[in-house]
Amino acid sequence: MSESFQDRLEGARAAASRLMQAIGGVIVGQHEVVEQVLWGLVAGGHVLLEGNPGLGKTLLVRTLASCLELRFSRIQFTPDLMPSDITGTNVLVMGDAAAAGGRFELHRGPIFGQVVLADEINRATPKTQSALLEAMQEHAVTIAGTRHPLEEPFFVLATENPIEMEGTYPLPEAQLDRFLLKVLVQSPGDEDFAQILRQTTGAPAAPPPPVLGQHDVLALRALCREVAVAEPVLRYAARLVGASDPGAAAAPELVRRSVRFGAGVRGGQSLVLAGKAIALLEGRAQVSFEDLKRAAAPVLRHRILRSFEGEADGVTTDKIVAELLLRVESLPQSVARAAAS
Repeated sequence: MSESFQDRLEGARAAASRLMQAIGGVIVGQHEVVEQVLWGLVAGGHVLLEGNPGLGKTLLVRTLASCLELRFSRIQFTPDLMPSDITGTNVLVMGDAAAAGGRFELHRGPIFGQVVLADEINRATPKTQSALLEAMQEHAVTIAGTRHPLEEPFFVLATENPIEMEGTYPLPEAQLDRFLLKVLVQSPGDEDFAQILRQTTGAPAAPPPPVLGQHDVLALRALCREVAVAEPVLRYAARLVGASDPGAAAAPELVRRSVRFGAGVRGGQSLVLAGKAIALLEGRAQVSFEDLKRAAAPVLRHRILRSFEGEADGVTTDKIVAELLLRVESLPQSVARAAAS
């Protein structure tokens, strides 16, 4: 007898709990960060991790890879990294006999992993950064005119350090938009800091055992798409993203003054998918308004482009998202319907 939808939801909630517990045995604190990374994993999107050096961003990705029976690869981005260092290249291999000539053989780059860590992605040039674009969007790479599909699930987690400006190249908006979420990794509190020191200055701990395999992750992603979204919730997502456009009738004054470009259609799609992932990992069959509110900041913060005035005034994109949540929620129904139409 086939499993009911509710049974599958309960199985997803239990799987997420096991994964969180396994990661929590290595990563101290950062519960919210781990949770948001799992949203990206389940929703089928990529995640950008931003935080100061030494906060465990790379360790988090390595730990997640250990908990998943997926092929892991790491790309250390540097200014001299070339696109072929990421995608791979065709190499001439000579035959045994001189008359046989040679043949070109594809030497695959690290992009052919399933969990790919793009470490310090903002250290590479825009040309090299763009080598990830096709892979992130199409889940395939083109080498010498031949398209090579990537094995599913394909999940990119990129890290960047916000305090280092020299020798870095800000990610272009087109690439930022390919990340489902931008997760901010904060400094630990005193108690978590002390626990980190205890764990990292003693005997090395064994890596966590695998919790989920390839078919488990693919099943979670398929189930995520089946989570229902009621029409009012869908329209709320449309209003919220639409109000981030400074030219929209429903845009708050802070958006009109501080934003040059708002989040687009992909931002709305990402918001709904992240809401579905939140509901799924909590064992619920429907997305709620609260799910969208929880997902709003990590989904929209990297998709809102501030104006010169906004940057000069020190208005952060998180402050803009908070204003959107406050403003859109208080919209009269007549204005809300007009904004959504």
